[in-house]
Amino acid sequence: MSNRGKLYIVATPIGNLGDITFRAVEILKSVDIILAEDTRHCARLLSHYQIPTKAWSMHNFNEASQAEKIVEHLLNGQTFAVISDAGTPLISDPGWALVKAARDVGVAVIAIPGACALIAALSIAGLPTQQFHFFGFLPVKSSARQTILKQVSAYEGTLAFYESPHRMHEMLEDCRQVFGDERVCCIVKEITKIFETVRVGSASELLLWLNEKPEHLKGEFVVLVGPGNAEEDALQAAAQTLLKTLLQHLPLKTAVKIVSDHYAMNKNALYDFGLKEK
Repeated sequence: MSNRGKLYIVATPIGNLGDITFRAVEILKSVDIILAEDTRHCARLLSHYQIPTKAWSMHNFNEASQAEKIVEHLLNGQTFAVISDAGTPLISDPGWALVKAARDVGVAVIAIPGACALIAALSIAGLPTQQFHFFGFLPVKSSARQTILKQVSAYEGTLAFYESPHRMHEMLEDCRQVFGDERVCCIVKEITKIFETVRVGSASELLLWLNEKPEHLKGEFVVLVGPGNAEEDALQAAAQTLLKTLLQHLPLKTAVKIVSDHYAMNKNALYDFGLKEK
């Protein structure tokens, strides 16, 4: 057991190179191999801190095949560090398969904590943080994205997502359709960089802001949705379920009237939902 190597999970900066711990630099200098998503991307960090350690590429597409080979090296006494392109590894990044494989054979896996875009965004957004739910990147297609948003709409606490700039408009539009404009949303981008930005408002207000200037769409985004009224959300979900059932047998106008009368809800909102369902 004592001859086995160790696997370090090392957090790196999410923008500002100064946001790395002394311990992280020491570990990256001391291990035999650094496992990085993109060895070209990590070269700037390694050069800045004069870290001579050799880097191997490990990403979503080769992690499964790499894991067995790396575990063999670990069992033979070599030490490895896993880093992501930015922030804490395994948070919507590769590494889970390797960590599990290492633990399965008794290799020590050690966290070297540090920056994480999710936690940084939550800490400065001004939304409740006692309870939050993180969903990483949502599906590319709007229909699949809306399905998940509907499923989690009744969750208590703040909802958190990662999103790329070229899908921000679609993401916020889906939030507007699913949550309405009653729930507070927040977008945080360029965290720790010169143009770090936090915008809070309804989904519609944030869409207007994105459209003001092309540069508003630059950078990687964390999207946060504040908690809604759980009772109201549950009521809306029940009304939508009943409406979908009635639409299988009744005209839209009739179905909307029945649901509106039953739940004392606004007919226009139900009618718009029914049109999308049909």
